[in-house]
Amino acid sequence: MEMASDFRHWDELIPEALSLIFNSLSFKEKLTVIPMVCKPWSKAVMGSDCWQEIDIEEWSNECQPQHLDRMIQMLVARSCGSMRKLCVSELQNDMIFSFIAEHANTLQTLRLRRSEMSDSVVEQTIGRFSNITFLDLSYCGKIGSRALKAIGMNCKLLMGLCRNIHPSYSAGIHMNDEADAIATTMPRLKHLEMAYHIINTQGALQILESCPDLEFLDLRGCWDVQLDDKFLGEKFPKLKVLGPPADYYNDEDLECCMDNSDASSDGSPSNMRIYLRNICPTSISLTDN
Repeated sequence: MEMASDFRHWDELIPEALSLIFNSLSFKEKLTVIPMVCKPWSKAVMGSDCWQEIDIEEWSNECQPQHLDRMIQMLVARSCGSMRKLCVSELQNDMIFSFIAEHANTLQTLRLRRSEMSDSVVEQTIGRFSNITFLDLSYCGKIGSRALKAIGMNCKLLMGLCRNIHPSYSAGIHMNDEADAIATTMPRLKHLEMAYHIINTQGALQILESCPDLEFLDLRGCWDVQLDDKFLGEKFPKLKVLGPPADYYNDEDLECCMDNSDASSDGSPSNMRIYLRNICPTSISLTDN
């Protein structure tokens, strides 16, 4: 006589258990592999528990803009108003940012690197992001101090901000404007990244004095900032400062500073390659195509 097994089949697991398992898989596996296994798995992976954290940043770097908009709309709809995290790159317009804002009531972490939303749409919709605690707006060239000020005034729980910038954008930034917006509206920050910004020592000190909980500050590439190590150690003993000299460029820096748009049509060195050589000739070796 066969004894009944104490173990349940995979397709008999409750949806909540399946969701916990599926959330450890990649975005592509959840979207294309799991739904094809069986009906219970397909039903579970369509549920909101599997889409409270949406990370399609790597995929979005390579897809067409119209496909990206549709994917965001589909996944946000699947979250059913329970989305806690969204990571995506290269939003191309204000419309898709507004769509995200409409479903942002529960959002806590938002990464929108290299995106094209404007100051005005951020000012109009940022009130919907009141639960945000971490925000990454690195390399977003169409926003500035206006957007940051609106964010600080509406996102009172914000503790982490990444606002690293592409060096080629720096000509359009007024010195210390963004530093002032951060200092005057974001006193609860613990983590701040401002690599390659056009700010000076005064702007950096304004941030330090206005954000007493700050534990990490990235100032790589901010060559007009001069901060004495002894002064920092005495006045801000819990603070770790990276920079301001850019002692090295990591892979992400190179990717952001030397994308295909920087290459000239005749194959000659791009302006960005020349720029990098001039500012830090001994720190990086570049091979021209």
